[in-house]
Amino acid sequence: MTHTFYNETQIPGGPLVVSHAMPSSQSVALGVFVDLGSRDEPEAQSGITHALEHMLFKGTARMDVHRLAEKLDELGGNANAFTSRERTCFHLHVLHEHWQEALDVLTSMIREPTLPEDEWRREREVIYAEMAMIEDTPEEWIMDQHIAALFPHHELGRPVLGKHESLNGLSADDLKTYLGTHYSAGRLLIAAAGHIDHAQLVDATAALTWQPDHPEIMHRQPPSALVNGIQSLQRDGEQAQMVISFDGITVTSETRPQAWLANQLLGGGMSSRLFREVREKRGLAYSVGSHLSMLSDTGTWSISCGMEPARVTDCATVISDVLENFASSIHAEEIERAKRQLEVQFRMGLDSVEGQMLYLGGRQDEPVLLSPLDWLQRIEAVDVHMLRDWCEARLSQTGLWSIAAPANELDAVCDRIRDRIGHSPC
Repeated sequence: MTHTFYNETQIPGGPLVVSHAMPSSQSVALGVFVDLGSRDEPEAQSGITHALEHMLFKGTARMDVHRLAEKLDELGGNANAFTSRERTCFHLHVLHEHWQEALDVLTSMIREPTLPEDEWRREREVIYAEMAMIEDTPEEWIMDQHIAALFPHHELGRPVLGKHESLNGLSADDLKTYLGTHYSAGRLLIAAAGHIDHAQLVDATAALTWQPDHPEIMHRQPPSALVNGIQSLQRDGEQAQMVISFDGITVTSETRPQAWLANQLLGGGMSSRLFREVREKRGLAYSVGSHLSMLSDTGTWSISCGMEPARVTDCATVISDVLENFASSIHAEEIERAKRQLEVQFRMGLDSVEGQMLYLGGRQDEPVLLSPLDWLQRIEAVDVHMLRDWCEARLSQTGLWSIAAPANELDAVCDRIRDRIGHSPC
């Protein structure tokens, strides 16, 4: 089937194949997307999805771990993977003449990994080191705490990496069982962008053997309403951290254009309200901005800020002031500027083969993908009243304010926030 900017074919008994041709490119980006994330794990096996992502680089039926690493390096491009709360992805970026070999290597990691026990014991220590790195990175640590408070007693609130206790209880056999249960053809999508022919990609994919769909159906339970209030976290260090979240939108929402524009205006660039008021005018923080997180059944609109502990109360005050007047004060001139910023981002993104491949992965979220140029037309149609209404509907909530700071600063900043939003600590 041909859409406005991509082709797609469903392989009988195999994965969905989508591609975006970029004939002038010298390279091809390939991705295998698995409709599986950390929210799909049983609590006792928390972290198993991310652990399996690591372990699929540890050898296949034809290549041991060292030969696989050598082959990935021989292809000369970028090989990587990621696990999120709803998705796992393995991707390669290679010269266009090597795409068939790259597809063979990438899919063999998915279809015929060896998952040796001794490699799992070693890789588990690597994941423990990754956990320690997050513990020592204040902005990542507070985000894990913040998400846990937003979604208490729900799978979305658990860290993607899992916990020491759950990983310690996993064996290589558990990983093999999890792979066999969840990495079936119906959950896989093969995406490619660059100098590649769709028919050739379909033929190469159809020639492979794929695991049939497992009879077990995955049911995701939607979370309840996001928690509001104040989360007070004592943490010593040279920097305090603050994260604030409000209800956002789902990944398929028709109001994505409003969300993108609102986020750009609030904290998406150097002319944004937060950057101007917190950093440029007052010098209160080096890092301040906003971001959207969109999932299948929920979403958040968040602000993050890092500052010296002595300035955390002032930062909270300024951010609160920005939020209080934000929706009603949006004006046409700044909307036009935000539209131009998004146009640059979307159009420049069309030049990136990796960016387009990752964009195609969104086909697992909705039945038809609009092209970035189609989205720009919808962004242009947003007016000041539409944008004010969208922002007002979200910022009229109190949100969840998470503050990590030394003990001597926490009481003051929590009192200030409590005065503004009227909530006790959660």
